[in-house]
Amino acid sequence: MTEPADKRATYDDLLNIPENMTGEIVDGELIVTPRPSRKHGYVAYSLGGRLTPSYQFGEGDGPGGWIFISEPEIAFGEDILVPDVAGWKRERFPVEEDHNWISVRPDWVCEVLSPSTAKMDKTGKMPVYARFGVPHLWLIDPIAKTLDAFRLESGKWVVIGLYVQNDKVRVEPFEEVLIDLSDLWLESAQQSTE
Repeated sequence: MTEPADKRATYDDLLNIPENMTGEIVDGELIVTPRPSRKHGYVAYSLGGRLTPSYQFGEGDGPGGWIFISEPEIAFGEDILVPDVAGWKRERFPVEEDHNWISVRPDWVCEVLSPSTAKMDKTGKMPVYARFGVPHLWLIDPIAKTLDAFRLESGKWVVIGLYVQNDKVRVEPFEEVLIDLSDLWLESAQQSTE
């Protein structure tokens, strides 16, 4: 007697996870993780706060023309991934769809690494992003205080920059704006108020 094939997770499986968890489907497997830590959330919110005025609204030194969403559900074939922050060029973003997930691949994704998600972000999600042609990917580690930036070239991730701690950087696809990495670390925010 043969064993039945493993059941691939579906969107309905995501609807049944506890509210205090985040669910994704990666290579057909349901991945459930705790909600992000405060350091994790601070990085994502601070980065969005830095990019949104210039790239979403066209203020200051930015060109506008982008749409950013925090923790969107994005369909990559049968996979449903939830990057910490994702950005689409405005003309590519589907404003209305008859389901919750976004069916168009983003032009940029950012994963904020945590001890419980780093392995999946790097070995599970990065290959899916590459397979579906996401042009840019950033990995930010709030514990190590690093930003690793990648560009997709011929289906492979190429490192375009490795930055640490208090570096002040201009990173594609957002080179018009100078980002002070110290603004992303929760400890730096606490020290500036003391």
